[in-house]
Amino acid sequence: MSKIAIVTDSNSGITQAKGKEMGIYVLPMPFYINGELFLEDITLTQEEFYKRLAQDADISTSQPSPGDVLDLWNKILEEHDELIHIPMSSGLSSSCETAISLSEDYNGRVQVVNNQRISVTQEQSVLDAMKLRDAGKSAVEIKKILEEEKFESTIYITVDTLKYLKKGGRITPAAAALGTVLNLKPVLQIQGEKLDAYAKVRGWKAAKRTMLQAIEKDMKERFAGKESQLILGMAYTCSKEEAAEWKEEIRSRFPRFEIMESPLSLSVACHIGAGSLAVTCTKKV
Repeated sequence: MSKIAIVTDSNSGITQAKGKEMGIYVLPMPFYINGELFLEDITLTQEEFYKRLAQDADISTSQPSPGDVLDLWNKILEEHDELIHIPMSSGLSSSCETAISLSEDYNGRVQVVNNQRISVTQEQSVLDAMKLRDAGKSAVEIKKILEEEKFESTIYITVDTLKYLKKGGRITPAAAALGTVLNLKPVLQIQGEKLDAYAKVRGWKAAKRTMLQAIEKDMKERFAGKESQLILGMAYTCSKEEAAEWKEEIRSRFPRFEIMESPLSLSVACHIGAGSLAVTCTKKV
């Protein structure tokens, strides 16, 4: 049986330390802050990122350089026969497309999974890949299964401030101003491809209620008959205390389900700012 390594990126929410515990490799996502390059969880902590964000620093996301990707792959393949690379959604970054292109020179030893996930749903893909590998599946088979299952997940997010959606051009300045006055909270969704609007409500309570109702609706419709394979997740860019409260609200609404937990990736945080909450539902392979 071939020895298969699993690689993901830090958009999965898997830290370098946790990656080592799991026995996988985590490619750090790069950020430019006021023109200076930082690597998530290596030269840039969550705390430092939010501190710079609050100071209105010029922050932009980037994709890992081809050289860094190749260096990591080559190092891994010295000790492994094949590797599975699970990057963030191709709908949210070009890093997946770049990785697919780079993999063409590896004669099938590198399989890049375009399964269009991020945060805890991407982490679940990593866990699924580990399970499939341990069950004796080849890298090609794992890629095929993960891509067939790619839309079996859903994410809903609400934001604390409209500032970053306005800054990124996702809403107009006029809409942001009106929304702030009326205390409007947009609920956004990620259904594979990209970040889209789902609903607009007034206040945090209504936003949380809307997200939980959306998950419940997906369970009854999109995931009907698959309840035993579902796992819930929660992600956040808020304080640990607020995150703990949100997790308890999800647990109270869905007491039968396991809940994964992780801070939202900094690549998403760039576009929504601090104070955000998300809830996810994913079907395990």
